Amino acid sequence: MDVGIAAIAFHLPEAVLDNAALARANPRFRADKVKAKTGIDRRHIAAAGETAGDLATKAALGLLAETGIDPAAIDYLILCSQAPDYFLPSTACLIHRRLGLRPGAGAVDMNLGCSGFVYGLGLAGGLIASGQAASVLLLTADTYSKFIDVEDLGTSTIFGDGAAATLIQARAGGGLGPFVYGTDGGGAEHLIVPTGGFRDRGGDGVYATHASETVRGRPLHMNGPEVFNFTIAAIPRAVDALLAKAGIGLEAIDLFVFHQANTTMLEALRRKLDIPGDRFYVNLDGGNTVSSTIPIALRRAADEGALLPGMKVLLLGFGVGYSWAGTLLRWG
Repeated sequence: MDVGIAAIAFHLPEAVLDNAALARANPRFRADKVKAKTGIDRRHIAAAGETAGDLATKAALGLLAETGIDPAAIDYLILCSQAPDYFLPSTACLIHRRLGLRPGAGAVDMNLGCSGFVYGLGLAGGLIASGQAASVLLLTADTYSKFIDVEDLGTSTIFGDGAAATLIQARAGGGLGPFVYGTDGGGAEHLIVPTGGFRDRGGDGVYATHASETVRGRPLHMNGPEVFNFTIAAIPRAVDALLAKAGIGLEAIDLFVFHQANTTMLEALRRKLDIPGDRFYVNLDGGNTVSSTIPIALRRAADEGALLPGMKVLLLGFGVGYSWAGTLLRWG
């Protein structure tokens, strides 16, 4: 039996921060320049006290309601997030209870950023292929807005909050895989929240977030040029390795869905890989939602008619870590 995606749903917070609001709050922001550089008009912001666990739960409940799937049929829950509700217990355990999953179902957290969805697909596929599970619920959720200083032009304009729920099941013709992965911890310092963990508790700094929360510590640091250089070097090689592993060429792919970072980066990748624009999906409505951008893009592409049953899709996630992962998917 093959492994495939059975359903995707997503949830975005109610509050919206558009480019005009950014410009009103800080004269260094220019709404037109933000749009031209990032492709982003607006981003959703989690409310004060609203966590990634809350967003993931809402996405999962939406998927269960839309599909009519009994929570008791879920064998395993994987949560990918870099904004856990607590250091411990794992947020996946809390969501397991909130969804009413059976006690015999596994639940685990996975701390990865923009590559996390594809990593999660790999883990879910392995659980199913090895007979440990038949139905896996993969949740991706992040609230980067709570790490971001409102004065930071580089991060405030890009990141938004959101969550997605993806159901992976054993299903004939699912066609998930092969996979390629990559890691370069030497790039960790270029995309990092430097305080809050046990390496540096960071009690000496204070910054304000978009949800009007004041946070003690130091905010998300992103060295944009270094992240861009890493992406342009590593991701084309990963695409080539994935196609070689599958034994196919670029022309065999019906749709390319990459991590929706920003339009500048995506267009540079598209040009370097020589992918036709009509086969390269881009939708940045709501901003860069980290590990949820790919599943949100897949659902939107399907709803728009850009992704049809039987299409072969290449997925590629990349970012914080540095970390990257790619796979092929037959949509259906």
